[in-house]
Amino acid sequence: ELAQGNLGYSISSFPTPVSDRLRSAVPWTIGLLGLTTVISWVLGTLLGAAVGWTGGRSRPLQALVPIALVLYTTPYYILAIILIYLLAFRWPVFPLSGAYSAGAQPEWSLDFARDVIRHGTLPALSIVLVSLGWWFLSMRSLIIAEQGQDYILWAEAKGLPRRRIFWAYALRNALLPQATGLALSLGHIVGGALITEAIFAYPGLGWLIYTSIKGLDYPVIQGGVLLLILSVATANLTID
Repeated sequence: ELAQGNLGYSISSFPTPVSDRLRSAVPWTIGLLGLTTVISWVLGTLLGAAVGWTGGRSRPLQALVPIALVLYTTPYYILAIILIYLLAFRWPVFPLSGAYSAGAQPEWSLDFARDVIRHGTLPALSIVLVSLGWWFLSMRSLIIAEQGQDYILWAEAKGLPRRRIFWAYALRNALLPQATGLALSLGHIVGGALITEAIFAYPGLGWLIYTSIKGLDYPVIQGGVLLLILSVATANLTID
């Protein structure tokens, strides 16, 4: 039964199969966390590499280090609450919750896509900012470590331009552990950012598991956790 995808029936919405509820929630989580993970990884990697390579020669870039430390140590749900207060309550620029406006029907149209982007901006921003701090600090440390390697000193002794040394030598080698970290992060995407989705009532897998726990819907909880385990295991196997 399990191998055929039969996970039982949801208690709170019987007789809806658990697989149907998971199928409706997973695309929202993958869309939100997949995009935010890639964006934060690209920005954090490039900025961290630039700061690590320039050292103390660029004060504007060095000013990003304490900002990244603050972002990295801030829980994403605290940042989510701050963003809601500032951009949805104090200045109502974005909606408070949901993935699209009440009464709207999911469809392939430009208007619906704009509505989804507008509703997903705040949860995406809260995840991107926190993740950006980690990728930034990680890449900065890797680039600093790379500058002391023998092949970097050899390239400098040959008289190669620093820009070429950065792109062709330092960055390419420092990207290896960063790429591994990205793959692991993508494996956790299916699990969703449970607290963030709960705060914004975003209809992803995290929100589904949260509401299922509140409603004691054990089959859905088991199905969601199983899906999370399979996604992480698949990511680890792919990396190996």
